[in-house]
Amino acid sequence: MKRIPNNRIYLSPPHLGELEQKYVADAFASNWIAPLGEHVDRFEQELAKMIGSRSALAVSSGTAAIHLSLRLLGVGPGDTVFCSSLTFIASASPITYLSAEPLFIDSEPESWNMSPEALKRAFLDAKKKDRLPKAVIIVNIYGQSADMDPLIEICNSYNVPIVEDAAESLGAVYKGKSSGAFGAFGVFSFNGNKIITTSSGGMLVSDNEEAIAKARFWATQARDKAPHYQHSEIGYNYRLSNILAAIGRGQLRVLSDRITARKSIYHRYRKSLRGIEGISFMPEASFGTPNYWLTVITVDPRKCGVTNVDIMNVLEKDNIESRPLWKPLHLQPVFKKCNYYPYSDEYSVSERLFANGLCLPSGSSLSQDDQDQIIDIVKDMCMKKSK
Repeated sequence: MKRIPNNRIYLSPPHLGELEQKYVADAFASNWIAPLGEHVDRFEQELAKMIGSRSALAVSSGTAAIHLSLRLLGVGPGDTVFCSSLTFIASASPITYLSAEPLFIDSEPESWNMSPEALKRAFLDAKKKDRLPKAVIIVNIYGQSADMDPLIEICNSYNVPIVEDAAESLGAVYKGKSSGAFGAFGVFSFNGNKIITTSSGGMLVSDNEEAIAKARFWATQARDKAPHYQHSEIGYNYRLSNILAAIGRGQLRVLSDRITARKSIYHRYRKSLRGIEGISFMPEASFGTPNYWLTVITVDPRKCGVTNVDIMNVLEKDNIESRPLWKPLHLQPVFKKCNYYPYSDEYSVSERLFANGLCLPSGSSLSQDDQDQIIDIVKDMCMKKSK
């Protein structure tokens, strides 16, 4: 069936069901639509239980969760925080909120996540300068966990805590343990394009219940216990609303279904495009199971005759959204003065991936007809150019 061109195919649109409507209706019926409420409490409890964490705090965004985690770790002016380079800017922006300085670490080819070798070199240099980082933000991109064991070992050897940015990897698993449960703090995002969504929102998780209680205080404008409005510290308006938490509770119950759907989409792309020379897929690391948030390919123009941008532009003409990989943060103008440690002296993995990578539509509601349309466009372009 030929798709109607005006019916846009999005990269990763929200996918809602009936449960979300039921919980939202309950919030309306109780007239508790303002921030906080029963659904917020239960959303926190249910997500913490799902990933095996002792406590959780529902906040307005994943960015807010990172900001709170860094403040809890005492990050401040003059400090350094190591951070993955191949990620969205929200992973690093909170470092600057606290007047600290990010230092960026390259990816490894096996998982596209933080390279233990690059991290090791960064620590050795920091030790020589007597300027160890206050924290390390390890990001799990496109739904796949970083190789946490060697990264944790390196950080522990210097007694530096980890913030695990699992914004894109809810439901992924590393060696039998849920993504987001490895650092001093874990961070999730429920932005509209994530595998489950609350429209906007995030979650901070930790086994340190005292720290989460402190973060909850800060996130609620740091209001002291008093009959009047009294504040002894500066806080933030970071809490998630009861309405959005109600959506999140419904979404959480279909997470496994969403993962199954996106896995099927990934494997269909892989089966259909595997014979095209020059098209490769993000590797599935042997140490865990991803959530298949986005299907990502790399395009070698020397072999297939077209670039990732060529394919993106042709898809766009047919009203199909695709997107390049994250532009590495060390290449962003706002971070041009920050230090960066590549995978090796001769090779920057994140720069190569940015130059050649393309994210294909991967929403769990993507129909087979729409996916066939995308596959046909990619095949047609590559086959013509390679002849």
